[in-house]
Amino acid sequence: MSATFPDLADPDVAAGLNRMQAGFLPGELGLEVLEARHGYLKSRVVVARRHMAPNGYMHAASVIALLDSAAGYGCRLALPEGGTGFTTIELKSNFLGTAREGDMVECEARLLHGGRMTQVWDAEARHAATGKTIALFRCTQMVLYPR
Repeated sequence: MSATFPDLADPDVAAGLNRMQAGFLPGELGLEVLEARHGYLKSRVVVARRHMAPNGYMHAASVIALLDSAAGYGCRLALPEGGTGFTTIELKSNFLGTAREGDMVECEARLLHGGRMTQVWDAEARHAATGKTIALFRCTQMVLYPR
């Protein structure tokens, strides 16, 4: 099952991304894209029980889902001419804080390198109320072309 990916020509690309992710992991986790343009994506999630680890704090995988989705959506929107998709070839994260149920976590992802064969993205998750950084994230995406 594949979803139709909006492009930057869409007058409201963020709304298109939110519609597209319905029924897929980002949509099931309640991720909301707020802004999307070439080289930048901003999103957020209201932390719910489904995002939690049994210890009462946000699960690391939920944080990664927010960050990786932002970088992935951004990568897809920034593909070079002829590129049809991408695959993640490396990712790294540093966890510096956490959030609890009911908190809002915001994410900003930025393109650092947009080459013909690879893209490198940085993303940061922050606690919306305090501004405290929850996690730093960097990934490398390999651009895919038709064979």
